[in-house]
Amino acid sequence: MMGTLRARRVVTGAAWALLPAMLVPMPALAAGVSGAELSLAWAIPFVGILLSIALMPLFAASLWHHHYGKIAAIWAVLFLLPFAAFFGPGAAWYEFTHVAVLEYIPFIALLAALYTAGGGVMLKGSLVGTPGTNVALLAIGTVMASLMGTTGAAMVMIRPVLRANAFRRNKTHTFVFFIFLVANIGGSLTPVGDPPLYLGFLRGVSFFWPTTHMFSEFLLCAVLLLALYWVFDTIAWNREKPVAPVAAKEPLSIEGWLNVALLAAIVAVVIAMGYVKLGVVPVLGHPMEVEKLVGIALFAAITLISVYGTSPALREANGFAWGAILEVAKLFAAIFITMAPVLAILRAGSAGAAAGLVALTSDANGVPIPWVYFWLTGALSSFLDNAPTYIVFFELAGGDPAYLMTQGALVLAAISCGAVFMGANSYIGNAPNFMVKAIVEENGERMPSFFGYCAWAACILVPLFVLVTFIFF
Repeated sequence: MMGTLRARRVVTGAAWALLPAMLVPMPALAAGVSGAELSLAWAIPFVGILLSIALMPLFAASLWHHHYGKIAAIWAVLFLLPFAAFFGPGAAWYEFTHVAVLEYIPFIALLAALYTAGGGVMLKGSLVGTPGTNVALLAIGTVMASLMGTTGAAMVMIRPVLRANAFRRNKTHTFVFFIFLVANIGGSLTPVGDPPLYLGFLRGVSFFWPTTHMFSEFLLCAVLLLALYWVFDTIAWNREKPVAPVAAKEPLSIEGWLNVALLAAIVAVVIAMGYVKLGVVPVLGHPMEVEKLVGIALFAAITLISVYGTSPALREANGFAWGAILEVAKLFAAIFITMAPVLAILRAGSAGAAAGLVALTSDANGVPIPWVYFWLTGALSSFLDNAPTYIVFFELAGGDPAYLMTQGALVLAAISCGAVFMGANSYIGNAPNFMVKAIVEENGERMPSFFGYCAWAACILVPLFVLVTFIFF
């Protein structure tokens, strides 16, 4: 109870402080530094935090688990201080506030609302984690992901999957496939499903374009992964011969209908932010859409309503804890900051240090090569956040939604599939991946290490994506 009350005070304080702090008038900021001015050495802090996430839990577990926030902050500082020394404090402040105002705060506000509301929905009933039941749960979550977002679907479905498989010994594969399907590929059919598609929606891609142009790719991946999962889980079931718990059969039901309504409200706000245009205001020297500010305020309000409107008993019964969202908030703050120069270099195109990589996207006549866009977008989305990576390649392909939705449809589909699908290749490719990992571990279950998870993805997803390339791109 004390933990819940403490969490409520933290969330309340943060929510009230968020918008006023963003609107404080500030002196004019220095202009941002062009990506053409940056060498690949500026990627070192980003590589450093990736290696810390990958290696420290293996070789310095106690240090990492107790101080991961401080370690992440050190890598952010190791970018900002040299940047300030080379380009001036104004440029460093500009980059920091740009990331905070335009990228991180909107990202974490939406994520926190989905996490809090999703954690207040409890699917009750007799669920026994047989291969058939598990396939059904993963399939339901995969469909839900395009309706309420990968984060919302993952937060609603991961706890029923955990409870259903509590008696199983071999279940790590279940959580890995959950990330593949529910936290990533399932979100490919609407802009609500995954952040990259939402950013495309904000730039003029029609709402149902992903539904009509990515359905075949989605269906192939979902069906093959569910079939492969059923084979894996059936083999595991037969080997361990588990004894299913004997309990009174309880019909399936949902508890926490307030949070169901709040999840629907979040989806409505996300859609409205794409259609309603209220102008632009300066926030810490950066132009920000008014509708985005309103959205952040509404996400904060929804988070508060969920915190105060959900009984602690329901959250406790649902195995809810705040650790996962706090871990994501700390680590992704540093990831967003250290990722900024990498994205700037990519945006510089042929004028930047990654010119050789950018040149691969077109043939000798300047015609875009869809399969290259698919793999480059996907490869970078595996380790950079997939939303800004999508935008980099969207702009590289011309940035005109009218053209990309018609003559350039194959290129846009390649970019979209690469960003959404291959965000599953590592824990940091998409925020729900890390959240699922953290929730599973909070419940005392094992998850693969960073490299272990990447090995699962390399063995299962990469061959699947090669097949997608040959069939579609």
